[in-house]
Amino acid sequence: MTQNTAWTNVEKAMLNLRAADLLTVEGIRLVEVEKLEEMVRPAGYFRQKSARLKNFVSFLDANYDGSLERMLAEPTQKLRAELLALNGVGPETADSILLYAGNHAVFVVDAYTRRILHRHGVASLQTEYEVIRELWEAALLPVAHKMPANLNGDQSSHRCDHPSSSLSSSLRPQTAQCFNEMHALIVQIGKYYCRKAKPRCDTCPLACFLPLKGAKSLARAFS
Repeated sequence: MTQNTAWTNVEKAMLNLRAADLLTVEGIRLVEVEKLEEMVRPAGYFRQKSARLKNFVSFLDANYDGSLERMLAEPTQKLRAELLALNGVGPETADSILLYAGNHAVFVVDAYTRRILHRHGVASLQTEYEVIRELWEAALLPVAHKMPANLNGDQSSHRCDHPSSSLSSSLRPQTAQCFNEMHALIVQIGKYYCRKAKPRCDTCPLACFLPLKGAKSLARAFS
């Protein structure tokens, strides 16, 4: 849903689905394609995205009797390969499903991650997805092992207009929790500081790690 659009547009589409009681596997399975397209229209590419939602549910039905729990209980590498074989599912989407829905210890690499690493001189924008993913996972594993066990995904401390799902409130293993939190921090840095145009390097929490002397130099370079 998030591909090639702003998050505010995704929120509108998700609200439409929730209001129509379609934000479930059964809802996506039973709804007519035309109605589903109308619901996700705010997110753009609505025909393509509706087809991919239907395709995913068909895969779930054919392989796991429609059960997300059964699917997410599969070994990480097996399930990752199956997801990547689906039309429209790339590494970022597959890893987001594994990490956020299934609590699998897989780090998600997005555009924010690439931009931050590029500007800090760690990796180029052309570095392969798998190379960046393995880099982050190797760096975070020692940190993850020091975290308290069985942290959960309860969102009670955050504003939410609907009850948490069983997936979002389930217990998370240490490594999955660590990867989850780090990716969320990267997203915040990318949205508010390391922006594509006119980055706010002077006030960025990561300014002290910049390879150039003085955050203003980098800010001017990307203005």
